[in-house]
Amino acid sequence: MLDDTHKSFSPAPDLPLVLTGLTVLGMVLAIAGLLPLESALPALVSVPGMALVYLAGGFPAAQRALRALWQERVLDIDLLMVVAAVAAAAVGAPFEGAVLLTLFSLSTTLEERALGRARRAIEALMALRPETALRKSADGAVEEIPASQLRVGDIVILRPGARVPADGTIVNGHSAIDEASITGESMPVSKDPGAPVFEATVNLDGVVEVEVTKALAESTVARMIALVTQAQAAKAPSERFSAWFGQRYTIAVLVGAVLAFMVFYGLGRAWAEALYRSATLLVAASPCAIVISVPAAILSALSAAARSGVLFKGGAALETLAAVDIFAFDKTGTLTTGRAAVTGVVALDGDEARFLSLLAGLEAQSEHHSAEAIRREVSERGIAFAQVDDVSNRPSAGIVGRHAQGQLWAGNPRLAAQMNASLDHPALSSLSETSQTIIYLGLGSQVLGAVSIADQVRATSRAALAALAHRGIKKIVMMTGDRRPVALRVGEALGLAAENVHADMLPEDKVRMVGELASTGKVAFVGDGVNDAAALARADVGIAMGAAGSDVALQAADVALLSEDMERLAAAHDLARKTASIIRQNLTFAIGAMLVLVTGGLFFDLPLPLAVIGHEGGTVLVVLNGLRLLASPVRIKESA
Repeated sequence: MLDDTHKSFSPAPDLPLVLTGLTVLGMVLAIAGLLPLESALPALVSVPGMALVYLAGGFPAAQRALRALWQERVLDIDLLMVVAAVAAAAVGAPFEGAVLLTLFSLSTTLEERALGRARRAIEALMALRPETALRKSADGAVEEIPASQLRVGDIVILRPGARVPADGTIVNGHSAIDEASITGESMPVSKDPGAPVFEATVNLDGVVEVEVTKALAESTVARMIALVTQAQAAKAPSERFSAWFGQRYTIAVLVGAVLAFMVFYGLGRAWAEALYRSATLLVAASPCAIVISVPAAILSALSAAARSGVLFKGGAALETLAAVDIFAFDKTGTLTTGRAAVTGVVALDGDEARFLSLLAGLEAQSEHHSAEAIRREVSERGIAFAQVDDVSNRPSAGIVGRHAQGQLWAGNPRLAAQMNASLDHPALSSLSETSQTIIYLGLGSQVLGAVSIADQVRATSRAALAALAHRGIKKIVMMTGDRRPVALRVGEALGLAAENVHADMLPEDKVRMVGELASTGKVAFVGDGVNDAAALARADVGIAMGAAGSDVALQAADVALLSEDMERLAAAHDLARKTASIIRQNLTFAIGAMLVLVTGGLFFDLPLPLAVIGHEGGTVLVVLNGLRLLASPVRIKESA
């Protein structure tokens, strides 16, 4: 399937809609034929009209019923409707049977089109994939080719307004990319050389060159389509129960209708009246609304979530998330950005520019993540790096080099002690009390100053945790392998109590703690999907954060947030709870309506047309109620 996703969609003729049109036309002719006109025209009109209704409305239902009976050994709702219509015709009430088939045909078409609307949310992704691409050859020539011919390693030219034809990496140029179709992120993302880009996203303003890194069948869009297709095919527990109940209940309804006929006939009713009453009960007790109420809601929710960059691996994950009352979070890369940044600068002589120039010149040749943060900070300030030579590492201490003014060093207090440099300065002491990583810079035995470096809390993390707490989540914990002072600083920034912050944890410690939390409630673990795979698997619901382009995350988790917007998590939890609520509403309404109709059929001589209207109307209503979830994008509410 994925190999053909660049082909344009050409929908097949809508046969159910055509048959429904013929059924309605036949019903109109039948009604016209029943009008009290002073001519022989009514019979000539009504008989063909009734025949057309029974043929156009009954034949497809009979075909579906026989196929289900023959291939799957299942008695379904289609069979109930056909039997009821034939029974009505047999007792001289073909018009009631025509009404039944007309409304049944109409409701079936409405259900198919409504549920098709949910499925089209995924097809829309496929339609966004560009059909052509501008490929740059080794000699610099540019040619337009079908996107399906792109191969890993090809260089693609992206002009402003063009859609990215394949997953890749920018090798030349700068631009803003609209990634809403993949991550659901509404704001464009600035991209520089080395940054990844995803198929079907839009290049907004610059001309960039992209190297294709994944085959089309393995692209992020292809994997999203495959995952959502699998999710829609995988039934949730309530869906499985609904299908199990529907099959067995259908048999019970057929048996009950036969028994009802025997009872009515035994009580002295004419056989035609007894058959008519049993046909009415057959329609009234049909479980169509019960069977369709759950998949209508599940499918709509899965599609709404995928459209907003949240992938559920099936209805089971959606239902379980609704019941979660404990959230456990990995820190680095989940609640924080996972990228170190300079948070404070202390130059003891007051000249920050000179201090940072010397520090960056020394760290320019280091691969440590702290060195990267320093280089990035100095570059953003527009400060030139000082010239430092003969740079060497001091294991577990820092880095040393030669500058025109003498030996330059940068590192921790251990290296300062080796250089006989004193750190006894009030400004340095206050910096060291921040529970962050401190890097001191010195020239010989003289300390020039220090910088503090820390992993930054995501801008949306605190609001997301507050939203979860606001929704009644009874416990939120954070787990990290970092030292406790660092973990407490991050926990305080997130509004977490100290007892809910767990530090110095190995991967196996996280798995153990998730197990302990699971003994008190349903647990969701949120991680980056790379080094948290075991904890993701142990939790009732594993949620991978920022999973766009990550194979590990998409495989390890039950739910994948394709963007790094933490507020999507609270909104996805909202969607899961709303889905559970709508399923309860649908089942309550469907069961209640069925009981009312059955009571009317047993004790109050409910006419067959009213039973039909009540049955089919209830079915359409539960489908439409489920489709309300399509208008529920995964966004956090302002009230949170």
